[in-house]
Amino acid sequence: MSGRPIASSADPACNDSPSPSGKPGERLLPDGDFPDPTLDRNLLREHLNIRDMCVLILTILAVFYSLYFTAPILLPFVFALVLNLLMIAPMRFLTQRLHLPRHLAGLMLIVMMFGIVGGIATTISVPAAGWITRAPQTLPALQSKLALLSGPIDVVQRDYMRLSAMFSGHSGSTHTTHGVSGTIGGETALSRLGSSVLAGTRELAGGFFSMLLMLFFLMTEGDTLLRRCVEIMPTYAKKRRLVEMATQIEQNVSLYLVTITMMNLGVGLVNMIQCWATGMPNPLLWGVLAFLLNYIPIIGPLTGVVVYFVVGLFSFPSLLYALLPPSIYLLIHVLEGETITPMLLARRFTLNPVFVMGSLLFWDWMWGISGAFLSVPMLAVFKIVCDHIEVLAPLGHVLGGPTRRTISRAIVAQLQSEP
Repeated sequence: MSGRPIASSADPACNDSPSPSGKPGERLLPDGDFPDPTLDRNLLREHLNIRDMCVLILTILAVFYSLYFTAPILLPFVFALVLNLLMIAPMRFLTQRLHLPRHLAGLMLIVMMFGIVGGIATTISVPAAGWITRAPQTLPALQSKLALLSGPIDVVQRDYMRLSAMFSGHSGSTHTTHGVSGTIGGETALSRLGSSVLAGTRELAGGFFSMLLMLFFLMTEGDTLLRRCVEIMPTYAKKRRLVEMATQIEQNVSLYLVTITMMNLGVGLVNMIQCWATGMPNPLLWGVLAFLLNYIPIIGPLTGVVVYFVVGLFSFPSLLYALLPPSIYLLIHVLEGETITPMLLARRFTLNPVFVMGSLLFWDWMWGISGAFLSVPMLAVFKIVCDHIEVLAPLGHVLGGPTRRTISRAIVAQLQSEP
């Protein structure tokens, strides 16, 4: 899913008319036009200095520090905002077509979503638990099937142990002591693992219900909140700019989320069918896994290939036959991520694959697997915000995908005109 396209209508227009102040670096933008993405060097020379850059860097670091330590509080709200964009179309259908009250329509959608998630989780929990409990018993069979790779793996393991002993200064006898102490403390480790699982389950349940509560109020009172924000804007131009920004985020990100969700449902369904056809047990479990992993660009499908290969080794007698399900999985992903989805969403522009991967790695480090799920929608929102703010317009242009020819000619002409 590298370079997955995000539909957008933010096409910055170049406007070189001078401002009333007469400064050559400033530009007057008509109402409704987007800032010029070309980088004005005179503007940077006049308004940026070392002190401002240091303050900006410290501010960014403080924001990242706050985001890292407030993840349990922020994640339910961010998920609620993203799901609210996904629920815009069904919410408007219930309120405008069926003329239902907003509170009743929001409650119906939340109950329906909770029922779907709970039903799927209940269905796949039993086979998932079975696979987890059978994993230790099937490890000897897995080692026998991977006997061809045992030699290289042993060599790498021995070299790693030698390097570890060299840098740590411990002898080989330490490993025996470590093994004995690990055996003695196995019961304590098991109890700690159980306590951490219970704590994580409690935290997950609390965050899920907080997200549902926030989602309900966003669906019912989100328009009122936007109206209040528009009312406090000082000028008409800023009011209009805020409405355009909110409308673009609503249209483009919701279109992306709906399209990707439909495509991921198709990927999960096709993988469930291929698991059933190839004889893999519990095809529903692996279809749901493929659906969820497809939300994470690049890393998610690669993880799915590895999981399908390991399950194939557990399920089939030969190594060659175990390669069939992951090969089909990879083929399905290539057709979806590189052909079908670009045809649906790449009519206007795509996000830069470098920034998609960078956003994925950054938010995965910041917020874990939840951040990986949210990385692309947050990058799309940030791109739209940059397109509407004059100072951030160059950054928004860099975040975009294919280079527009008109903008390229403007940048080339500006560089050629400078000494």
